This record gives sequence, structure tokens and C-alpha cells, in this order.
Amino acid sequence: MTYVVTDNCIKCKYTDCVEVCPVDCFYEGENMLVIHPDECIDCGVCEPECPADAIKPDTEPGLEKWLEVNTKYASIWPNLTEKRDELPDAKEMDGVEGKFEKFFSEEPGEGD
Repeated sequence: MTYVVTDNCIKCKYTDCVEVCPVDCFYEGENMLVIHPDECIDCGVCEPECPADAIKPDTEPGLEKWLEVNTKYASIWPNLTEKRDELPDAKEMDGVEGKFEKFFSEEPGEGD
């Protein structure tokens, strides 16, 4: 098992989860974070820290797509190990439907 970041992170990008991760397995895109599934130790401390409820265990039904997204982008985006400010529209974008199709960016973030 691993944890995955899902579409509600898009255009929110809270980093509370990054701050508590003991193995630094978060990677930063332009407008979302992902978890490297081979680095995640399944401790679960990140899940309750996410204000957008965007982190889920990959054992939940229907998360296969998100496991693929996290795996792909964790291998090409830079590592992020410290808390940063959320994106400016985070509160307004929290819970918006269809964010992956409308807003997802493949561009990398800054990382550390």
C-alpha cells in the first residue's frame, strides 16, 4: 500500500503534508503535489494533515488513475521537503469538480 495525492490538490497545493512526511516522498508540480509510491512508507501521517482531503490510501476503490499519476510525476518533478504557502486560489478551488481535466499542469514546481 501507498498513499496518493488526488485531484483536489490541483490549484490548492497545500504543503502541510510535506512538513510531516518522515521520508520526504512528496514531489512538486506547478499546481499540485504527488507522492512517490516506492518511497512512501505507508505511515499515514500526511493524510489527516491535508486541508483539502486530497490524500488517500491507494487501497480505496477507483484510485488506480491516481497511483499512475503519482508514479509518473514523482519520477520527473523535483522533491519538496518543506512547507510553503498554498496557491492563491486554494480556498476557492477546494472541492471544485473536474480539476484534473480543466487545470492539471505537467510542468514541474520549484522543489527545494
